[in-house]
Parts: sequence; structure tokens; C-alpha cells
Amino acid sequence: MSRARSYWGWGYEDKFLGDAARKAIGARLGAVFGMTPEARALPSLEAARLLEPRYSPPVELRGIGTTDRRERALHTYGRGYRDLVRGFTGDFSAAPDWVFHPTEEQHITALFRFCEKESIAFIPYGGGTSVVSGTEFAAGGRFRGTACVDLTRMDKVLQVDMTSRSARIQGGASGPRISEQLNPYGLSLRHFPQSYELSTLGGWIATRAGGHYATLYTHIDDFVESVRMVTPSGVLETRRLPASGAGPSPERFVLGSEGAFGIITEAWVRVQTRPRWRASASVHFARFEDAVIASRILSQSGLFPSNCRLLDPGEAMLHEVATDGTSVLLIAFESADHPVEPWMERALSIATDLGGDGDEPKYTTDVVHSVAPRASSIPVPPPTSSTSRPPSIDHDANDAATWKQSFLDAPYLQTALVTMGVVCDTFETACTWDRFTALHEAVTKAVDAAMKEACGGGMITCRFTHVYPDGPAPYYTFIAPGRPGAELDQWAKIKAAASEAILASGGTITHHHAVGRLHRPWWEQERSPLFELALSAAKDKLDPSGILNPGCLLPSKA
Repeated sequence: MSRARSYWGWGYEDKFLGDAARKAIGARLGAVFGMTPEARALPSLEAARLLEPRYSPPVELRGIGTTDRRERALHTYGRGYRDLVRGFTGDFSAAPDWVFHPTEEQHITALFRFCEKESIAFIPYGGGTSVVSGTEFAAGGRFRGTACVDLTRMDKVLQVDMTSRSARIQGGASGPRISEQLNPYGLSLRHFPQSYELSTLGGWIATRAGGHYATLYTHIDDFVESVRMVTPSGVLETRRLPASGAGPSPERFVLGSEGAFGIITEAWVRVQTRPRWRASASVHFARFEDAVIASRILSQSGLFPSNCRLLDPGEAMLHEVATDGTSVLLIAFESADHPVEPWMERALSIATDLGGDGDEPKYTTDVVHSVAPRASSIPVPPPTSSTSRPPSIDHDANDAATWKQSFLDAPYLQTALVTMGVVCDTFETACTWDRFTALHEAVTKAVDAAMKEACGGGMITCRFTHVYPDGPAPYYTFIAPGRPGAELDQWAKIKAAASEAILASGGTITHHHAVGRLHRPWWEQERSPLFELALSAAKDKLDPSGILNPGCLLPSKA
């Protein structure tokens, strides 16, 4: 029996925090804010506000479509803070008229023709985990309705090349579905974004999602070998190659396209043998500044740790990793080929030489399970009877295990906080190392001031999600008390202050959350005006009627 997804909150209904848990969270926040947030009654689907469908598709499309009330509500928003608040209050006025679940490319092409003819906006849904309004569109103007397109029934591993160690996978496959189908081959994609249980390969590619690795293989970009994208003007398919110097990369054009140019139906991706040797450790620093230096030196060392995540004291406290005011650097290595002790020992030497207090590292070695020999290229899906392997925490040292579980549970916690009227969200960026100190000071100062003005106070924390030889990707969380009915206005003031400070300090508006509609005003300041003209020309050629995800990345076509 399939698990029920929440139509308004994050994830699965059976993982929603109950009254006792929410009361305990309120008590913890009360100690910080001086007032205890009260949990409110959960919304009901019957009370949700949806418009009636404004059109009826032709009979050949009705078989893959639905106007079911729950399905329309579920597919209205992504799962960012604004989405959760509006869903919690029952506002689904932007609900799509129809939700379509294609099972083949011909369905997508037929939907293109219908939407072009009838002026219907075509909105790709991915896994529904966007936090930047990437899947939301309220029809108006020249559009007389919306069609939300969910590819999760196109979720198969179609082919595995054991020699080249790559796989051809449909765009609607979620993280667990990919793991489930690659497991029999002893392979893994090893791409674990926070939304792993719900998000899809096509969505990862369309949004340039960040994943498991803190260094080296940080984005889905690093795993994409070739892509196939269906557009209203035809199919754009790239040649499968390990690398090429033949002109601008067409894969790079598709990566980050956010459904504005076409629908990613499949991709060849580089996969890996599942790691056998693992090591993890944590290092505590009395000074955040010293931990930042250690992170930089590690990123420039050539050791390429799989995990190199720095938590400032607030972040460590928030996730119950450390409560003594220290900053914590989580370090991990993994390999399918060799033991990793020398790499970990050198990493700990770097960190402790800078004043860090390192815990005893934990080393594990998995038992090798033989994989039956197979032809080099297998054009059939593997068996699907094995269970999926979500990100394992069993091999991690204590601090890392606590952090990882908290990381995976964080979206559920945010949903619970929304029911308590708390203003809470995250934002992230990337900058060069020489700019980080000034950027961090400017961002925390701006957000502190905005929280004080809008909410009377609050807290902001920071962690590094990824580190590069030339700079970190800092990720911020802010939590502040909300006023009933004013939460979205309060949030908007804080979000704007953070975004302006990031751009003014030389950062990017997003490192891995995508642009969507939410970040577009700041992305327009970040990108070259000439680049926008080039993108607009490409959209005119691939999507001449402008039906694909209007307003996402680019202004909606008049």
C-alpha cells in the first residue's frame, strides 16, 4: 500500500509531528523567544479553497489526467515556506485545473499541442519539492487555465552500461526508485539531496540540485552524461560522451532550465559502485573563524572528503549536535576501492593543527555482495523486488549521525513550525573565500535587523553545505516569532534583506535551490542582460507559444 503524501505540508502524512512533539518544540522555542508558540489545528481538505476547472481536455488526454480535489491541491505549490503557510490556511486559489500523469513522450507532445491551441499554461511538477515557486502558476491574462504535468509514472531505469558505469533513467524516477533499481547491479547514483525521498531525476537536472558530496561531485551536473528533453518544437537529445570540447555544451543548457524550455524525459547518468569503506569524524572548534579556515584548507588539500560540513554554534545547537557553544566540522570519506584511513588521518591533522578538538574517527567496512556478471549494456530494467536504500546513517560517528538524521527531518520540522505560527526558512549562497567573512557579517547583520523590525527578534544560524577550493556554500536558517495573519509579510521582509545583502557582498542568489519565480528579481540583477536576451531567444525557438512554466527563469511572454 502506497503512503499518503500531505496535500499541503512536506512529505508523507505518517511522518508529521504529533501534538506532543509540537508542544515540546514550542517549549524549546519559548526559552529562546520568551514566548511559547501554540500549535494550531491542522487544515482539512474539505475547507480548502479551489477554483472549479476552467477547461476540459480532449478525450484522449482525459485518461492520463484528473480533476480530483486532493490531486489538484497536492500539485498547487512546491514546499517552500510561503507554500506551506498558504496550504495551511487553505488557500489553493492557484490550483491547476487538471493534473496529468503521462507515461510516454507521445502524451507530453499531445499535451503541448493542446496547451498551445487552447492557451493553457504547461507547468512541470517534478517531485513537488521546489522551494522557489518553481511549480506554481496562477493563470490569468492570455492563459485561460493551467495543466500540471507530473512525470512520476515515467520512473524506470531503462538501461545499464556496466562497462562505462552509467545508466539511462527516466526523468520521473525519484531517489528511492533509482536506488531500488540500481541495487541489484551493486550500483548507486549517490546523489542525496534533502528532498531525496520525493524529488526526481528530471527535477534534479532542471534545478541543478546539490546532493550528497560536499566536495568534487557537488551537483547533479557532475553525474549527467547526456540528456533527452522534449520541447514544443521537437526533441533535443545530446550525444552520450564522457566529455567534449565541441562548442558550448548542450547538457549545460538543459541543466538549470527549470522547465522553461522543455521537459526532461530521460538522461544517461554516471553511477558508482556502492562504497565499501567509510570513515567519519567530527571536530569541535571554540572559534568559528578557525573552523572556517580548516574548511578552506581541507577544500584545497586535494583530499576530497565526501562530507566537509561546518556547523556554527547556533546550527550545532539547533540540531542537537553540540550545546557547548562550539562550532562543529563534520568530516567523512568513502570509497568502493580502498580503505580511507590515511585520508581521514590527514584531514584530522589539518583540523586539529588549527585548534580543533577531534573525536575518535569511526571506520566501517561493508561486506562485499557479489553481483552476477552481466552484459556491458543491459536494455531492460533490473529487478525491482529489492528494497531501496535511503541515505544510511549507521556508519557515521555520533555527531554526524545526529546531524544527518536532523537534516533529513528538517522539512518535517518546518511544516510543524508553520502550524505554530513561527516564521522559519532557509536560504543559501556561494562566494569566494576572500569574500566570505564580509558576506557572513553583512548577511547576519541584515537578517538580524530585519527579524527585529518585523518580528521583534529571532535567531539566524549558518552551516557550510559544500566547499570548493575557491569558496564555500554557506546555508542559513532563520527562526522568528510570527504574528497571526502577518507571517508572510514578516517572512518577505527577512527574505528581501537576506537576498539584498547576498548580492551586495558578491554572493550568488542561490547555490542549489534554483531560481524559480521567487529568486528571479535577484537573479536578474546577478546575470548579464545580454545573457537574458540569449535565453529569451532560445525560449522563443523551443517554446514559441510561451506555454512552458511562464514566469519561471524569464518573464512570462505577453
